[in-house]
Amino acid sequence: MDDQHDMEADLRAMRRYARALARDDQDADDVVQDALLRAIERKATYQPERSRTRWLLAIVHNVFVSGKRRQVAEARRNDRFAETLQASIDPQQEEHVRLKEIARGFAALPDAQRAVLHLTAVEGMSYQEAADVLGVPIGTVMSRLSRARGALREGQTGTAGKHLRLVGGRDEQ
Repeated sequence: MDDQHDMEADLRAMRRYARALARDDQDADDVVQDALLRAIERKATYQPERSRTRWLLAIVHNVFVSGKRRQVAEARRNDRFAETLQASIDPQQEEHVRLKEIARGFAALPDAQRAVLHLTAVEGMSYQEAADVLGVPIGTVMSRLSRARGALREGQTGTAGKHLRLVGGRDEQ
């Protein structure tokens, strides 16, 4: 029973530390879950003569830092992707700005929404074909597509508040 109590104490410590790092309960729970999985996968690296709590907290820290690095890398990839989309065309200045905003918005969409939007809008697949490719129900495709289009339309893909006002041009807001 004492070992059970120690494991519960370790879990509470992991949750506290993850919440302090992530500053968001849901993100912290994800970090703890990933850390527990990593601890199980790498249990051979645990040295019983050392503190299990410190070992687990180090794993929480490493999972959190790795996640942040992935987020930064994803943001860089999104920016490069948007620049690649934008660089392949040479429209008028106003259209150039609009296309760049759309490309950034598309790149910033969550993966599931971006995948559905790409399959239907770029590849020209039907909702059913996209559902088959993704292995999800057609209703899920329709929902994700609606949210993706809405996010692009409303600028809610991480670029909210960064809209440019086009001086001397067409500003449809």
